[in-house]
Amino acid sequence: MPDARPAAVALEGIAKKFGAVVALRDVSLAVAEGEFVCFLGPSGCGKTTLLRIVAGLERQNAGVVRMAGRDVTGLPPGQRNYGIVFQSYALFPNLTVARNVAYGLRARRRGAREIEARVAELLALVRLEAHAHRYPAQLSGGEQQRVALARALAPAPALLLLDEPLSALDARVRLALRHEMKALQRRLGITTIMVTHDQEEALTMADRIVVMNHGVVEQVGTPAQIYSEPSSLFVARFVGHMNLLDAVAEGRPGWARVGPLVLRHRGTPATAPGATVTLGIRPEEIGVGPAAREAENRVSARVTSAQFQGAFTRLLLQPVGAAGPPLECDVAAGALGELDLEEGAELPVTLRADALRVLASRPAAS
Repeated sequence: MPDARPAAVALEGIAKKFGAVVALRDVSLAVAEGEFVCFLGPSGCGKTTLLRIVAGLERQNAGVVRMAGRDVTGLPPGQRNYGIVFQSYALFPNLTVARNVAYGLRARRRGAREIEARVAELLALVRLEAHAHRYPAQLSGGEQQRVALARALAPAPALLLLDEPLSALDARVRLALRHEMKALQRRLGITTIMVTHDQEEALTMADRIVVMNHGVVEQVGTPAQIYSEPSSLFVARFVGHMNLLDAVAEGRPGWARVGPLVLRHRGTPATAPGATVTLGIRPEEIGVGPAAREAENRVSARVTSAQFQGAFTRLLLQPVGAAGPPLECDVAAGALGELDLEEGAELPVTLRADALRVLASRPAAS
């Protein structure tokens, strides 16, 4: 049976302007209970504004915000039952770790024993029991962010909001904390919305990703859907690497011409013969070497460079007789021995038909 419970968060037709600048245009979205959703996009796309509207820190010009079926559009932040973690930690420097975590509970006039027990529980949860009596300045950046997370969770909110929580940390700490936060979210089952501009962060942490651009939602989907089936040219460019080929649709459905090359592609969306289209294929989807010799969409390409990147090597391949930028092709370390990787070497290449996508500038409105 379908879940009859209302969405944990439902946004209906949200619009926001700052003077003449349109920050959000008619954004509608539902977040299920217990779901981890990432708002992903470049700076200025509207993702932080949308999070602040959910939090009640910003007021929209149009639209409705519901939480668990309740219209909270006109309610102040204190009546929306969420916890929030900011990029800057926002800890009280004059309070110990324990008192920082207890702050929201004291403001709600909880009993001393209840506060003590809850603080101990949360510090154990984020592995900071030994630091209870230290001050923020005595902690590392990752430890401070774990304190901020414990403080946000202390009142047991129905919703957790994360505003670029990892962007101020160095790469190694960010990676470790990313896994910790996701594991904690799963353990607690708390509905979570996170804002990030980091695609890797979104792909590894989210149940669903909301890709935003210029105040609109370009695509909503699971990480696998966003990566494998980008619904627009923007999503294809923004999430992961994508080779983009300018092409002209042929008279036969599912075929397009790229310079002198005639290639078969997935065939959707349908395009009229002679129409200009953009084809996209991921670097790891390009086949090279002996396996490509008898494959469909076979072309010859010259190696212009080989960039070692650990688990794989990225080849830059220039199709013979075709203009345009070289193709990026990722080859796993174990497959390198079969290839002649000298600069200028010519290799057989296949642009797999099942991987060649037709990309539009923006998905059609539903």
